[in-house]
Order: sequence, then C-alpha cells, then structure tokens
Amino acid sequence: MSAPQQNKGRITVLMGGASAEREVSLSSGKGVVAAMKEAGYDAQGLDVTRDLAAVVAGLAEQKPVAVFNALHGRFGEDGAIQGVLEWLGLPYTHSGLRASANAMDKEASRQIFMTAGLPVAEGRVVLISELAEQDPLPLPYVVKPLDEGSSVGVSIVRNTNQRAQVVEEWRYGPVALVEQYIPGREITVGVLDDGPDGPRALTVTDITPNAGSGHDFYDYAAKYGAGGSRHTLPAEIHPDDFARACELAVAAHKALGCSGASRSDFRYDDTKGDGHGQIVLLEVNTQPGMTPTSLLPEQAAYCGISYSELCDLLVQDALRRADAARR
Repeated sequence: MSAPQQNKGRITVLMGGASAEREVSLSSGKGVVAAMKEAGYDAQGLDVTRDLAAVVAGLAEQKPVAVFNALHGRFGEDGAIQGVLEWLGLPYTHSGLRASANAMDKEASRQIFMTAGLPVAEGRVVLISELAEQDPLPLPYVVKPLDEGSSVGVSIVRNTNQRAQVVEEWRYGPVALVEQYIPGREITVGVLDDGPDGPRALTVTDITPNAGSGHDFYDYAAKYGAGGSRHTLPAEIHPDDFARACELAVAAHKALGCSGASRSDFRYDDTKGDGHGQIVLLEVNTQPGMTPTSLLPEQAAYCGISYSELCDLLVQDALRRADAARR
C-alpha cells in the first residue's frame, strides 16, 4: 500500500449539527475526516451546534481551503450553513444555497419536479388539524414532514387508528405532506459530478427492509441500524427501467441545480407482474449519508471509486466551483 499524498491543504469537516440526524452526521463526519487524511489533506472535524458564533470562530481558527459539509437535516442541508459559508467566502462540498433549500422543502421540490416533467406521487400539503378529522387521500397514504431528512417522521397510514396515532405523535409543525402510497420496492440512484460531461448516475440500488426487522419501509432505523435493510446493487429490475431510473436521477439533480453529489430515492411498483415497473420520484438528498452503511459510498465503490477518492472528488468539485465563481 503506497503512502498517502501530503500537503493538499487543510479541510474542515462539518459534522454533528442540531437536527434529528445529529448522530448520523457525527458518524459520517468521522469517516470523512479519516478519508480526507488518507487522501493527503490536513483534515479536522468541527462539531456544529446551535451556537453559530462558535461555528464561525472555529472556521476562522482552522482556516481551511475548503469545507466538507457532512451535516444532515436542518441547518446543514436546507441552505442555512451554505449561506454562512458563502458569506465567509469558503468553498464547500455538495449543493449550493438555493438547491439545498428547495430539495429540503418537499413541497417546493415537488413543484420543481412536476415542472420538469418528472413523475411524482399524487399528494398535497395538509394541516395536521385537517388530518385529525379525516383522510385527505384514499388509504393507504404516506405522511411526511415538509423539511426533515432520512425518513424522520415518515409514516404509512393504512387505517383510522394509524391516522390517529400519527396525529397524536406529530411534532414537526402545523402542516404535513400527504402522498399516495406506491406499492412495490424502494430503489435509489446516486449522482456524481466528477467530470467535464456533467453529472452521471452511478448505479441503481434495490433497498429491502430485512424480514423480522420490524420495518415495512426504508425508515430511519432501517437506513442506519445494523441489519435493518438489504442493499442489492445493481438492482435486479428490467434493463429499461434501470436506465430510466438513472435518467430520472440525473434529471432531478439538474432540475434542482445540485452540485457535487446527490441521491434520488424512488418507489418502483412492479406489482403488476409484467416485468416492467412504474418509477415514482420520492425525493433528492443533497447531503447523502457517508456512514459505513450509506448508499452513496456503496454505489461509488461498485463503480471503482474508493471512499477516500469519493471524498476527494467532492472537495475538488467544491474548489473548481469556487474558482469558476471568482473568474
């Protein structure tokens, strides 16, 4: 094994945060710090809290050439930290302020996807008080917070008792996004900006919650818990549907104006038994997880890109974008 290159510059890895995904972000961040060091950078982590002044002071002390954003959820993924980094004049990985804000807002991203002609489920935003009174869509349907990631707060409502439980346990504000439930499987496609030809799809992963795990869809625990789900890549679906999923992921990445990397999640309804399936876009993750069980590093590895190389590519993309903005 050759020795890692040195002196590529100092990188600050933002991790932690104050969202519901703090622990996931800490896990992502620790892995990224190690990968950046392996790639030849002087990498240091910075644990982000609600104290914005401390974050700014930490960045000023570390003086990085670029920032690797390993935050997830609110503040890290919704355009807020992106605005702070732009104000400080620091290059940063992943998507910019507008793309991040629009992707995090599920209703805003739905409107962008529909305008771009991308397939989304029937749905609308409802007041929780309205949900308490009646079913806004035919059963079954899915209830989602408007601005959380990693399936935090997502529930499938199949009967009146489940609807009452969702309302009782709801803590994500006065409104929710309600969408038609699409049967079948969940598939996901990573997209990477790593060359002059623009973003490219990596591959398609079929995600199946493990039997006996207690998960009937790819929820937070299935995503990050050991043994919560099984990943099959490349997904064993019809070749035409495979290609279509890749095309839709790149189109969604472009529609939002994403940068660096993204991951698009879909429902794949192949329950009709004719070999083909319906593909419905759920959301685009602008800050895909970088934990040991995360899907983007897994897809990159399948394509021959190591974890440290993936992190390096994202930093190099950030530096290129910053250089182009200065011209």
